[in-house]
Amino acid sequence: MDLYEVMRTTAAVREFTDDPLPDEVLHTILENARFAPSGGNRQGAQIVVVRDPVTRDRLVEITEPGARRYHAQRAAGETPWSAYTTSRVTEEQLTQTRVPASVTEPLRRAAVVLVVCVDLRAVAALDKELDRVGIVGGASVYPLVWNILLAARNEGFGGTITTMAIAEEPALKQLLGVPEPFAVAAVVPLGKPAKQLKRLSRIAVDELTHLEHWDGGPLLS
Repeated sequence: MDLYEVMRTTAAVREFTDDPLPDEVLHTILENARFAPSGGNRQGAQIVVVRDPVTRDRLVEITEPGARRYHAQRAAGETPWSAYTTSRVTEEQLTQTRVPASVTEPLRRAAVVLVVCVDLRAVAALDKELDRVGIVGGASVYPLVWNILLAARNEGFGGTITTMAIAEEPALKQLLGVPEPFAVAAVVPLGKPAKQLKRLSRIAVDELTHLEHWDGGPLLS
């Protein structure tokens, strides 16, 4: 498949058929995805491959608190889990919020779930001393996660990056035996998409670019 076509059609897949994702295909996906860049080329990522249904059921339980808060904040008109603004959602609102099946069922229905972790000793977090949530450290692991989805699309499979379970990271690490000093970066269900993937819709280049300065004009073709 053409590279640009893969980039334009790698959607967030949450509905899957019952088709398996054979180990040899998953190996091909990871064999190619591993060439993603990482800070200092330290390659600190490790991946736990989860197929066991009992483990997945527990993973769903761990996912639910973060997802409940996400959807309660969304229903209140907030940006869920905002890195900038404080939530005003009450405990009563949280209790009354139902976690949609669209959040939990991919973890059960996908052919496989990948839990992507990163060794914090290998991460260069240049923004860790700033007075905001750290972002830069993700550069050492999320290119790999995205490469996994691109490679999966090329092989006729799909998935999505989920992070709801990370709100309960200690329980997640205990479930999978993830040691210190590793952090969990993403939980990625993968499988055969139930729907035909189409080209995605995104904002145009002239809406996301600023020439030379934030007040500068957009990059035009």
